Amino acid sequence: MVGRLSSSMALKQMLHLPYSVLERDQPLIRISFTTFVIGMLLLPVTGLTLSLFISIIYHFEDANYTHCHVDNYLPSISAAISRVPELYIWRFCIGLHSAPRFLLATTYFSFYRLRFAAALPELLLSWLAFVCNLVENSALLLLTYVSSTEDYDIHKGAFIAFIGSSTLYMLITCRLWYVIKSHYVKKEELMSFRWKLRLLLFNLSCCLAAAYFFRRHNKHCEAGVYTLFALCEYLVVFSNMAFHTTSILDFGKESVMVTVLPEDKRY
Repeated sequence: MVGRLSSSMALKQMLHLPYSVLERDQPLIRISFTTFVIGMLLLPVTGLTLSLFISIIYHFEDANYTHCHVDNYLPSISAAISRVPELYIWRFCIGLHSAPRFLLATTYFSFYRLRFAAALPELLLSWLAFVCNLVENSALLLLTYVSSTEDYDIHKGAFIAFIGSSTLYMLITCRLWYVIKSHYVKKEELMSFRWKLRLLLFNLSCCLAAAYFFRRHNKHCEAGVYTLFALCEYLVVFSNMAFHTTSILDFGKESVMVTVLPEDKRY
């Protein structure tokens, strides 16, 4: 009886003992930034690839339907993700993908604020880039959870907002990294700027090509033209993903951590 009482008292004392500073500073979760970004971007890549594969194998006729009934061999992204189970696969992947994207946007904004604290034009551009990044991610969520078959106008508006905000974000980002590489000589920063610029130019080219083929399809209804539009649409999305992957060059040596700080270090 005495032994049980002593054990009980000892346990209560242990439970009431405060954590040491060393224990509270230990990270609860720690992963490399490279792993974080790769995992974040594998979600939409996997979701889109699976949805496209399933729609071609099991829903080929419906997914490739066009309003003028001409031959089409590749469904648009909206058509590829609008049926079951493709719809649920895409929504699941984008739902998981969105939270890390918001975190990445905040990371870049904090980085720019430190770099351009004394440069007002670039600091304002940093705020605009942050807003564009938030709009891009929010628009992606909206067009994902409101499919074109459910509400075409909302889906169309979200898609336009996604393309517009993502393009503006890439333009601003390239401008900011042009300034960074002009003042710093780190190899990673120069490489990051070059890849961002290449992906921006490729993305813009694909956007223009997609707009051309979409207009041509609606005007002339030629066989295979909508296929070219769909191909350009996929290239726009994948080049956008690749652009965000360049964050590995910017923060690849860092880590993402979840930790508990002592009260005196929280503010």
